[in-house]
Amino acid sequence: MPIVNSQFRPAWWLRNGHAQTIWSSIVRLKPKLVIEWQRVELPDGDFIDLSWLGPKAGKTVLILHGLEGGINSAYASGLMRQLNQRGYRTCLMHFRGCSNQPNRLPQWYHSGQSDDLQQIFDFISNQMNIEVYAAVGFSLGGNVLLKWLGEKGPKVPLEKAAVMSVPFRLEHAAERMDKGFSRLYQRNLIGIMRQSYKDKFSKVVSPLNIDINTLHTFRQFDDKVTSPLHGFKGVDDYYQRASCRQFIPKIRVPTLILHASDDPFMYSHTPPLAGELPDNVWLELSKHGGHVGFVSGVIPGMANYWGEKRLTQWIEGV
Repeated sequence: MPIVNSQFRPAWWLRNGHAQTIWSSIVRLKPKLVIEWQRVELPDGDFIDLSWLGPKAGKTVLILHGLEGGINSAYASGLMRQLNQRGYRTCLMHFRGCSNQPNRLPQWYHSGQSDDLQQIFDFISNQMNIEVYAAVGFSLGGNVLLKWLGEKGPKVPLEKAAVMSVPFRLEHAAERMDKGFSRLYQRNLIGIMRQSYKDKFSKVVSPLNIDINTLHTFRQFDDKVTSPLHGFKGVDDYYQRASCRQFIPKIRVPTLILHASDDPFMYSHTPPLAGELPDNVWLELSKHGGHVGFVSGVIPGMANYWGEKRLTQWIEGV
């Protein structure tokens, strides 16, 4: 069956989606890793930074972070450590401007920027002569990865792929984040994005004539910033073209989609239906888990990060 019920059982002290999300994003401590940094110069004059971890002889897993994430995101560094302990070499790709230094060009990054993923994949494969065994994406990074897999179809030289907490339909995410308690996540993320915009355009001239402080929702930000910076006709054009759900039927690489029905960043009906999933794509659904959460554990405060272990199991073929 393309849709399976997850075996995940949430920690009893983190039962609902908000508790899972907040613990993972705020409370969880980032593991200390010895990272090797690498800057990749792009043909358009910009750059993308990579963070490497693990033995060079190990199979390489490429990791894509979520919105405004990076090496300092506990979910990303946690998975890197988990895979490293299993003998894998990991490479975290930072989207443009997400490596603690603003990128050079007026453009930024967005949920459908699969062309940058292709450039990094080509660089690792062709210039570094490293075979990428698998790829993993979280949230926005998962949307980019699924879109790229669908675009490439049978031409993707990967053995495995996995994603967690993907938005699937960006218009759903924008609507959901503007409702109820989820507005708090929106306010926090939009605040970070506004500051990133200010930091970036304090060094280069912005092509946009806007007051960034008047943007308070994802739809407003994507309409006034994301869309015009990246050549979309407007927010609806961006949401339609960048959402990954339409690309999933064309994926030919064995792919795991791990998702929680109580994810507060989207609706429970946002994930694809069984008829949209090809035979090689498994949608593992859990009633609980939140957004990039999936925290289990019996003793309060002693968390077991089940989600990253599940992704590692998938990559290992379990």
